[in-house]
Amino acid sequence: MKKLGTMRKDMVTFDVYLEESTPEIERKILFEEKHFNRGDFSDNLIRSTQSRVKYKGHKFELFNAPEIIKRGDIVIESSEYGHYAGELQIALSDMKNSGKSNVVGHIKEDEIFILDYIKPWQKFNFNLIK
Repeated sequence: MKKLGTMRKDMVTFDVYLEESTPEIERKILFEEKHFNRGDFSDNLIRSTQSRVKYKGHKFELFNAPEIIKRGDIVIESSEYGHYAGELQIALSDMKNSGKSNVVGHIKEDEIFILDYIKPWQKFNFNLIK
């Protein structure tokens, strides 16, 4: 809980482990784009949708689609998902992967609890753990 007290309220930064096979565009979405949680609440996902608009038409290949998406996993949807291709999501709970979702990284274990405090329209970004 100490981390919550020192955290910026206007911009939450998560430390993340990157999936090594993540392509360049997906890395750019993860680390260079601005993210905010959509206003319509979901029990299962934090959804940042601007990347799907910006990269509309890009072919997002499947490269890391594990059977189970775990709480704290960061997902970028493949082109198999049509309209949602390129959308960045953070899993709030474990769920079965449809086979269309790429896991590009994972939030550091001691920061996963912060997901419970992310509100609609909350801005967030990611810091690569090397």
